Amino acid sequence: MKRILLLLFIFLFSGSLHSLYAQERVLIPMDGTQTNHLKAYGIIFNHLVDGETGQWLLNYRGGSFMTTNTNEIIRKARIRNVRVEPISEQEAAQIIQQVEQPNVNMAAINLEAAPKIAVYTPPGALPWDDAVVLALDYSEIPYDKIYDVEVLSGELDNYDWLHLHHEDFTGQFGKFWSMYRNAPWYINRVQSLQTMANDLGYETVRELKLDVVLEVRDFVGNGGFMFAMCSATDTFDLALASNGMNHVPPEIDGTPLEPNINSRLNFDNTFAFENFEFITDPYIYEHGTVDIEVDLNRISESLDYFTLFDFSAKWDPIPTMLTQNHVSSIPGFYGQATAFQTNTIKSSVTILAESPGRDQAKLIHGNYGEGTFTFYGGHDPEDYTHYVGDPPTDLSLHPNSPGYRLILNNILFPAAQQEKKQT
Repeated sequence: MKRILLLLFIFLFSGSLHSLYAQERVLIPMDGTQTNHLKAYGIIFNHLVDGETGQWLLNYRGGSFMTTNTNEIIRKARIRNVRVEPISEQEAAQIIQQVEQPNVNMAAINLEAAPKIAVYTPPGALPWDDAVVLALDYSEIPYDKIYDVEVLSGELDNYDWLHLHHEDFTGQFGKFWSMYRNAPWYINRVQSLQTMANDLGYETVRELKLDVVLEVRDFVGNGGFMFAMCSATDTFDLALASNGMNHVPPEIDGTPLEPNINSRLNFDNTFAFENFEFITDPYIYEHGTVDIEVDLNRISESLDYFTLFDFSAKWDPIPTMLTQNHVSSIPGFYGQATAFQTNTIKSSVTILAESPGRDQAKLIHGNYGEGTFTFYGGHDPEDYTHYVGDPPTDLSLHPNSPGYRLILNNILFPAAQQEKKQT
């Protein structure tokens, strides 16, 4: 009897080991079954950092990930409450076979190398000042912070992917002059930027920011990936279009405004936008006519949403990667640049998401030289209006935020492009 029991134990134990060993792959589902979509991006990203590889299964269960099964990825997933499904090589092959069928809108994209990430953000910026910083910190994706000194010193060469903090690249200090010119935080901000510009050899912040924009332009042109939100989107192109002319009202920085500036803009220099004008009235909060007109009374928050376009996963993998989500309609949110007038978007730019029936693009993507850029309108996907001084967004309350997923799609997508460059 003891011998029989011993043999039975050995049989069962070896069967368990075989079953565990046979589960050589891990599926990270990104559909409605996922318990924490945002941290799931950090799981796959850091798995790549550790030298592992994976696949992005476009349009399969919300854009799921499949990768190697290791004790570390299972441990991290449990700690972070991320749902993972260990599967066998045979099951993985069946999924790939399903995804690669010619009659389905799915595709498997290899993820080989995690990009090196930089966030362009001013020293002393609060963590909740920027949705991308919130997303990176919450998902535990590593990154470095850089600002004007580092950019002008050539440090962009050390990175693959760059996010532009909600910066005003026109040198108008966010155009907060009319509302906050007497506020201590605004006065300190202006003084700090002006001192930095002078220390770097510039007379005005406008001139400093233009050189920063030109460095970022070359970074993208040489194959870099650039992502911007809110005011960093339209002010980037406004600075490029002005050709160094003074577009800053004298009330803001004390220098004379260039006459007839709007008739002299050069749209050949811009990334995404054309046929726009500067708004040179210092009492108007907007920088230019790219952004939509904001009217909080026009539509209720419950009815404000934007929709993602469908793309062919096999023929248009990049826009498909950037729009992976577990829902197709996403709650809207405001910012200094909330959304983009479609009549100002260049025909070469791909619109990824728009507000239906309102001629407003929320998310756009394009190429410049060897690199790419993505512009996302609004300030914080989980903070509808976001006023100066508002408390930070706690992403632990929004672990499945579809608006934040669009940020993290962009952070991960260079991992596929890195693999493409190496092949």
